[in-house]
Amino acid sequence: MVDARQAAYLEALGIDVYVRRGLAPKPAVAGVIAPDTVSGDSRDAAVGAAATADGGDRTTAAPDRPSTGSEALDWDALRATVSACERCALHSTRTQTVFGVGNRAARWMFIGEAPGAEEDRQGEPFVGRAGQLLTSMLKALGLKREDVYIANVLKCRPPGNRDPRPEEARTCRGYLERQIELVDPALIVAVGRVAAQTLLETDAALARLRGRVHGLGARQRPLMVIYHPAYLLRSPGEKRKAWLDLIEAKQVFQRLERGEQVLS
Repeated sequence: MVDARQAAYLEALGIDVYVRRGLAPKPAVAGVIAPDTVSGDSRDAAVGAAATADGGDRTTAAPDRPSTGSEALDWDALRATVSACERCALHSTRTQTVFGVGNRAARWMFIGEAPGAEEDRQGEPFVGRAGQLLTSMLKALGLKREDVYIANVLKCRPPGNRDPRPEEARTCRGYLERQIELVDPALIVAVGRVAAQTLLETDAALARLRGRVHGLGARQRPLMVIYHPAYLLRSPGEKRKAWLDLIEAKQVFQRLERGEQVLS
């Protein structure tokens, strides 16, 4: 069952909410998702299916990445360096770089693939229709945009909103890694297939990456994968799976905050 606030957020996500007759919604508890929002059988089945071992999926060896010289930069110096970056050809077609936005000491960090046209114009990630849906997804978690930090794998928009090329992602990787170090989040959420595959350096399908906790980088930072809001706008029938992903991410986050081990 969901409370009135969560029901409104689920409605914004386009997910139908059913309430048994004669039962009033439970009071809202800020930042906590009601455990019976989805039946235990449905949640366990969905999470269990996604969490099966991904044998046969190839994880590529990490190629040598050119240093961006950002390893010791503070926030202001890093932003200035990104703003002036001309390390790949994307600098010649961008309106401006899209650095990142949000709480620089956030416990949650969301990472998308690259800026789109609206992000390129405004200089902020996730501000178009997909950004509005991401904001609704955050609200369903009991979070506001200012509670989390949002960034992208690439800091410049690829022409025509095409997927980032491997060499572009490698060239830009140092900037993102420094952002992660500065934020030091408890949980990283990769938003969409491209971001997940790039961060984890794998070609595994999104279906095999969702519903489980991955370790990112040498420090094995906990990372989870969710659908990209743009995909959900094109495929609204997948929004219920997206809700299951959010529930699982919230549960993992709560375990992390209790100091529990989430990586096997």
